[in-house]
Amino acid sequence: MRWRTVYPTTVASFVACISFVNAFRGDATWYNVGLGSCGSIDKDSEYVAALSFRENPNNQRCSQQIRINYRGRSVVARVVDSCPGCSRYSLDLSPAVFKALAPLDAGRIEVNWNYV
Repeated sequence: MRWRTVYPTTVASFVACISFVNAFRGDATWYNVGLGSCGSIDKDSEYVAALSFRENPNNQRCSQQIRINYRGRSVVARVVDSCPGCSRYSLDLSPAVFKALAPLDAGRIEVNWNYV
């Protein structure tokens, strides 16, 4: 009987741990998008992002979605570009994505993110 009570809690804890293990931490900045290294032409109003060269070698992550979290806010963006100046787990975000997380005036924020 006790296992029935504990089991759902154990499963929920396990799932939460898996999600946390796959999370990355880095800085996020914003940039004016256009023709990205993935070959698409995107707009500042779209939910798109650029990954570092180390995280997106040979554009292998193009079109993959990422979830970005900052201070209780969360947004999903599509990878469309590479960021030459970004450290491994840092991101360059479209203005629309950045504004969904923080004011553009913030310039740089520390985020957690993962592949969806």
